[in-house]
Amino acid sequence: MHSGKKFSAIEFIVWTKRSIFVLSLWAAVPTILYYLGLTFLSFPWQPIAIMGTAVAFIVGFKNNASYSRLWEARQIYGSIINDSRSFAYILRDALSAKNPAKVKMMFERHYAWLTALRFQLREHRDWEKVNLAQFEEYARKYEIEEKKFKIEHELRKYLPEKELQYVLSKKNRATQLMAIQSRELSEAYTGGEINDFQWTQINQQLVKFTDDQGKAERIKNFPYPRNFSSITTYLLHLFIIFVPYGRVKEFDKMEDGTLLEHYTLWFNIPFSLLVTWCFHTLDSVGEASVNPFEGSPNDVPITQISRTIEIDMRDMLDEDNLPPPITPQNSIVL
Repeated sequence: MHSGKKFSAIEFIVWTKRSIFVLSLWAAVPTILYYLGLTFLSFPWQPIAIMGTAVAFIVGFKNNASYSRLWEARQIYGSIINDSRSFAYILRDALSAKNPAKVKMMFERHYAWLTALRFQLREHRDWEKVNLAQFEEYARKYEIEEKKFKIEHELRKYLPEKELQYVLSKKNRATQLMAIQSRELSEAYTGGEINDFQWTQINQQLVKFTDDQGKAERIKNFPYPRNFSSITTYLLHLFIIFVPYGRVKEFDKMEDGTLLEHYTLWFNIPFSLLVTWCFHTLDSVGEASVNPFEGSPNDVPITQISRTIEIDMRDMLDEDNLPPPITPQNSIVL
């Protein structure tokens, strides 16, 4: 998540420098060919304008869908924050008088669940774009903890060795940690440590965590539909290809009767670049937001949120030496 006031113009230019270079070269091709006498390569601009309208609609639709996925992901983690706090004080008040060690252990296991979930959500999927050169260059401005550390190293902070090895042997570690929490809760209920009402309350919180996890996994494992994504890309590329061919003749006509005779033709390069850059960058913005857990600067800050939850829960137990909050690096926080 970008935590500054805005992305600066320089950041946008650096982020799109590859597309600027390619689009400039492409705009130069028909301009130079037209100048050399191959005037038959110019196309009527009216059909291209109609195509541009269609591209604008479909890129707008894609960006709207991308924002919806991003906002839903943020709502899911907002729910995890609230549910974690509720779980913490309900569990503490129900069990701390009879078995404070169990409360502490279940708190630690919840931190492990948050850790396992964020590691799972940061795993790479084939359709994600964070590994492209355009994104990798910008990624040098910040660190992704889930790429920097191994999950076993992070889980070892919270789990005993036997339980750690058991969890690491499972495919979906977050699910297994929640299953262990449920078993621990059932043992407390069977042993008379909590009553029916307390068992129901705490169990409802575990169900909410499972629901939140499933919603996050749905966004992670189901990409923006490939048919919509593909048609957007094809139409956008066709539009970019035809724009400089459709405007070159119009710019050539502008020179008639002016002091800029023989020069207005070359205006086709910067103006075609401007138009195609706008459309291409809008599409890139949508691509940068459509996968909100991949580790891009526009992601939901699940690492920061997980740390905030851990700090809040440890504070409820009056612990000292709370872990430091996650702070932005170059205005980026994940």
